Amino acid sequence: MPTPIASLDTPAALIDIPRMQRNIQRMQQRLNELGVRLRPHIKTSKCLPVIHAQIAAGASGVTVSTLKEAEHCFAAGIRDVFYAVAIAPGKLPQALALRRQGCNLSLLTDSVAGAEAIVAFAQQQDERFDMWIEIDCDGHRSGLAADAPALLEVAQSLSNGGMHLRGVMTHAGSSYELDNPPALQALAEQERRLCVRAAENIRAIGVACAEVSIGSTPTALSALNLDGVTEVRAGVYVFFDLVMHNIGVCQADELALSVLTSVIGHQPDKGWIITDAGWMAMSRDRGTQRQRHDFGYGQVCNEAGDWIEGAQFSGANQEHGIISLGTAQHETLVTRFPIGSRLRILPNHACATGAQFPDYHAVAADGTLHTWSRLHGW
Repeated sequence: MPTPIASLDTPAALIDIPRMQRNIQRMQQRLNELGVRLRPHIKTSKCLPVIHAQIAAGASGVTVSTLKEAEHCFAAGIRDVFYAVAIAPGKLPQALALRRQGCNLSLLTDSVAGAEAIVAFAQQQDERFDMWIEIDCDGHRSGLAADAPALLEVAQSLSNGGMHLRGVMTHAGSSYELDNPPALQALAEQERRLCVRAAENIRAIGVACAEVSIGSTPTALSALNLDGVTEVRAGVYVFFDLVMHNIGVCQADELALSVLTSVIGHQPDKGWIITDAGWMAMSRDRGTQRQRHDFGYGQVCNEAGDWIEGAQFSGANQEHGIISLGTAQHETLVTRFPIGSRLRILPNHACATGAQFPDYHAVAADGTLHTWSRLHGW
């Protein structure tokens, strides 16, 4: 009997709803036990049904990476929105418009120049922005060191300029380079400790700094305590992916996003199956390439989602995927995977693969399909 997904054109992005719900509950329960709020980062799904499921489970507010995401969430009734990217001055009018409409939008900076630009614009517009300062806890990307004099300059500039300093935030992005519990626990503690220290340093100069926001999926699932932290921002946990699997924070049966693809050809002499899911479907993200297990462009599964051992998604052109089988399987690949048969591919990076599709096809426990739209653009 055909399954409901047999009616879908390929490539198609599938969400396993029961897995997604278990992932949501797992993170929410953990942070409840640690006594902090969860403000999920929605850049992974960019999908309102997913976001509403996170809020229904107990999440408080959302984290966004674009102002378009902020507008999308606010239009759906979500008012507490943190735009967690240092804002470019040219985007301040867009942020102001959202706040004037009633959105409790907070902004981020990590430089004196950025703070001064925000203050100058806000004073011209008679606005008092809610602000966060980004802290660099691991040298991964951006932010200020917890003990840097510039941190206090930024805090003082915002405070003197009439802004409301909501708190400090950080993101331990280097957690993606780890793959064992002790190292993850140590980085989670470093993330917590340095962000709390930054807040204490700001408070010591007489500037209010009530909140401490940290977050990455690996550290959120590895922290042993979060003393001094008020909220955690994590995102990819909602679907998980192969990078998270390699890091060790999820199991194979927790990966909730996959791409449905059709077999469109064979190269038996090379041991290749050709599919209609290339990098336009999977993305070019090779995030597992430097990890302990390189999954190529994704893990190959049968249509039911069971891993096919020995099958490697080894190559991807724009609309063609190449799946390689071991030499022992060359003779059987045409009969085992006939033209038109379906496979699923688990992604390296759920955020990047999801971004390739306008919609998700969400599969309920009984096989029922739901089409959930996905936001695009900035």
